[in-house]
Amino acid sequence: MRFIFFALFLYSLAQLARSCFANRECARVGDLTQARMLTGRIVSRDTAQAEPSDLAKAGAESLLENGNDAVFGTLFWFVVAGGPGALLFRLANTLDAMWGYRTARFLQFGRSAARIDDALNWIPARLTALSYALLGATLADKRCAWRCWRVQAPAWPSPNAGPVMASGAGALGLLLGGAAVYDGVIEQRPILDCGRMAGAKDIGRAWRLVAGTTVMWVGLIVLAGLLV
Repeated sequence: MRFIFFALFLYSLAQLARSCFANRECARVGDLTQARMLTGRIVSRDTAQAEPSDLAKAGAESLLENGNDAVFGTLFWFVVAGGPGALLFRLANTLDAMWGYRTARFLQFGRSAARIDDALNWIPARLTALSYALLGATLADKRCAWRCWRVQAPAWPSPNAGPVMASGAGALGLLLGGAAVYDGVIEQRPILDCGRMAGAKDIGRAWRLVAGTTVMWVGLIVLAGLLV
């Protein structure tokens, strides 16, 4: 079970990295059509008419959030409850992404999926947010991450995505959130503001923050295992 978990864990991390760098390269060379298509594969918002700045913001937000949902949260529940815990977490997260509050027909099922995901994600999301803040490149970035988390995250509709993306925005010195198109409707989300608008190079910076968090926690877990 442990071998299967780590194989899937590394595969998820590799897929996240591959999507990230393919998106960044298309944005960098100006292939807007390809960049829109690649971004659309990793985010739930509409990207058909997105501008380069919108794609960069979407890519950075997706990486920061998936740093918890696909990577650290899975690792956390594996440590707490082994393979079954990691599987339960990923199942709840997948069901929430597919059905959480999406249609009147599946409202009750979607609400249940969303609430289970919120409960399982509460601790991992805050540990991820703390990690992003600690890994800010400068003291100013660390302070900004903490301020965004404390002041701006409570306005975010998701109790777990808010701290993760707010802290990540601060650690990277970016302006995230704001308008995004979902199912043809413009949704105005709270602003997570601790700097400038995202550009193509910030997709790679977001990835390095996620990778750094993963390395830090894997290292701590290995160290704890050696000391016990």
